[in-house]
Amino acid sequence: MILSQLKVRKITPEQFFMLSAMGVNVGNYLYNLLLGRILGPEQFANAAILITFLLVLSFIAMTFQLTVAKFTAGYETEKQLHFLNYVKKASLIIGIIASLAVVLFAGQLQQVFNTDSKWMFVIFGVGIPLYFLMSVNRGFYQGSKSFYKLSATYQTEMFSRLVITLLLVTLLANGSSVLIASGILISFVFGLIPFKKSGNFFTKVTLEASDRKSLVNFIAITAFYELTQIIINNSDILLVKHYFDSYDAGLYASLALIGRLVYFVAWMFVMILLPTVVQKKKNGENTLPVLFKYVGFVSLLAISIITVTYFVPELIIDIMFGDAYTSIAPLLWKYALATSLFAISNVFVYYFLSIDTYMPVALSGVFGLGQVGLIVFFHDSLEQVVIVQIIIMVLLLLIQLGYFFYQHKKKAHLQ
Repeated sequence: MILSQLKVRKITPEQFFMLSAMGVNVGNYLYNLLLGRILGPEQFANAAILITFLLVLSFIAMTFQLTVAKFTAGYETEKQLHFLNYVKKASLIIGIIASLAVVLFAGQLQQVFNTDSKWMFVIFGVGIPLYFLMSVNRGFYQGSKSFYKLSATYQTEMFSRLVITLLLVTLLANGSSVLIASGILISFVFGLIPFKKSGNFFTKVTLEASDRKSLVNFIAITAFYELTQIIINNSDILLVKHYFDSYDAGLYASLALIGRLVYFVAWMFVMILLPTVVQKKKNGENTLPVLFKYVGFVSLLAISIITVTYFVPELIIDIMFGDAYTSIAPLLWKYALATSLFAISNVFVYYFLSIDTYMPVALSGVFGLGQVGLIVFFHDSLEQVVIVQIIIMVLLLLIQLGYFFYQHKKKAHLQ
């Protein structure tokens, strides 16, 4: 009787996306953990290169997604579809060029990263145009706040990659990187579901001069920032694979996958933050409460993860990857600290990006290059590599905070 009188509170589309994103993150983590357990540290080092390349691709493709999301949020329906068709064509052209580059230089990539086959890069390269198109599709759903459909595209990609890759690896009794690359490629096809149609694809599409200028400017800035994301998020794994043997590289890959949990969870907050801030700015509303809300969420999450990884690192490593990886446990909380600092800094950067303020993007670029340079010179041990990242991320967050307070004070003074 009492239950029947209670009103059932429906979750909002934003809350549904958050729950879905958490599920996708869990699925992606399960994918990585199962591969780590099945393959062992040495073979997992090769798989980690593919996973890292997938992360790199996701950051590059995020340029298209954020661009479509930002402009879709500010356009009317008819103009949204016109713009969507335009960017779809551009993304496919760029994707085909990038695909050819990866396929043609697959042999060189094999030598640089000490992998067991060049065909893993060939198969991966074939999927690049599909991933770019998938990201444009997601950008439309993100900008129009169609969070149910946006959630579905992430779920179809994740579940298909998890199931297909594990079936290939277990049924064929082979941990080949070619099989893993094949699973990744097939998942890109599933990630296009559901797909937003935008009219006749072969119709010539043009944009007004003002729109084209705004588009080019935003893409250039966003592409530069995503490049800094690639450098900061993935350069350590690639450099470790280059400087260390396969066993140590496999250990470090497991460390990175666990330690980056806070960053991947922070990403789902950023997906909601950008269109929300763009819309509030368009309506003349105060955008700071949105920023403070998500900085608070990410900070609380970061503190929780750092605390847990500090007190029970061996247990976490053993549960997730097995006792073959436990020697890396002492570094777990330190790596979690580095990625937590970066995740918080990242919220500020995406906030400024959504209000057309680009200095934080340049600052991230400088520190990203600084991280690469320091690891190149200081890589005597895996611990030294992690300490270098903590130093860089502390400095980056302090600079971003300083810039935020400077801008806030400047704005208050003008008013």
